[in-house]
Amino acid sequence: MSALRASLMWRSFCIFSFVMAVAVECAQAQDVGFFFAEKRKCIVIPFKWHSNLIVIPVRINTSDTLNFILDTGISMNLLTDPEVAKKLNLRFVRKVNVTGAGQGSSLEAYVAINNQIYLPGIKAIGQNVVALSDDLLQLSSYVGIPIHGIFGFELFRHFVVKIDFRSRTLRLYQPEKYNYRGRGERIPIVIEDTKPYVYASAIYADNREIPIKVILDTGAGHALSLDLGTSEHIQLPDKIIRAQLGRGLNGIINGSLGRLEKVKIGNYELEQVITSFPDTNSLAMEMAKHLNRQGNIGCEFLKRFDVVFNYPQNYIILKPNKKSFKERFERDMSGLDVRATGSSFQKFVLEYIHPDSPADKAGLKKGDEIISLNSHMASDLHLSDVLKILQRGEGKWVKLFVRRENNFIYAEFRLKRMI
Repeated sequence: MSALRASLMWRSFCIFSFVMAVAVECAQAQDVGFFFAEKRKCIVIPFKWHSNLIVIPVRINTSDTLNFILDTGISMNLLTDPEVAKKLNLRFVRKVNVTGAGQGSSLEAYVAINNQIYLPGIKAIGQNVVALSDDLLQLSSYVGIPIHGIFGFELFRHFVVKIDFRSRTLRLYQPEKYNYRGRGERIPIVIEDTKPYVYASAIYADNREIPIKVILDTGAGHALSLDLGTSEHIQLPDKIIRAQLGRGLNGIINGSLGRLEKVKIGNYELEQVITSFPDTNSLAMEMAKHLNRQGNIGCEFLKRFDVVFNYPQNYIILKPNKKSFKERFERDMSGLDVRATGSSFQKFVLEYIHPDSPADKAGLKKGDEIISLNSHMASDLHLSDVLKILQRGEGKWVKLFVRRENNFIYAEFRLKRMI
């Protein structure tokens, strides 16, 4: 089994919340925050939507436009692509160790101070940038487009941020001038250690309702993750499958997947929510117990709403999206873990085949390269397109040609719900 496989529900890349312990002391730097570049009531920033993650255009100093994942709780501007750091000629002042969810040792990173960061209509000066020494996350391969870094907290701290998943836009407002008008429910949040927490309920099939404290985590592609051991009442559902849930900063996160009968947040209830349960020996669980939280809610859950984050006044607003609110929660139905490679990330390699899955029974093997998928040439697809086909509905046919060494092989199978 590949050590880099990042298979979470709906084949999205799971970053979890990038729970990190980073001690950075840069007395020379003055962090002055993010500001509107000109006087405006609202700034609208379009984003890309790939593998259930929000990707924002960012420039650092004089760089070209970079792709950064928007993470509600990450407390730093993190460069994950070392090649970009080299091209920027950043002035590093110290080395630090970065730890996070996953199995493995900490990563080396370097701190650069007094940088400028630009988003459409937004600027910031005096910013610290933390650059990883190695691209161990390989985010681009699992998201399917070039990914250069992760950021978020400073944006949410300085502005009211509305995420419209339908139009794929962020709307940023000055907190002192913001006044919400419209439908939706206002729900209190608590900001702890730069992360937004909300109180919700996990409802099991036997009607047990378990109160949970969870991070609202746009840096995670899944719907819900709960940490066994953080509450005696949190247990695995009757039906589960074993899986590698994803990657954190320190490597693979193993665990189980199952469905909760309902998840309740505010007055909203979502049914049959696929939930990940990381193994109890993971670093993420140890941190969760220390921080008195039970897990996190990711973008597969949040995308069913228009979401307003108001950190300064400690609340969110959730407004159901009529089109997606009642959509069934699903994950991959093929048994394939696919990784994007190549200069344009449009070469798709099978990284893992789940035993006894439709893909396994069809004879597909690890290392096979997809040449065509349901009459689409691979070169015409993005990873998000591939993943969508592999979860498009139970009983649907998948027909593909793959290259295996010097041979071309045809395979076909019907999708089957495995959880």
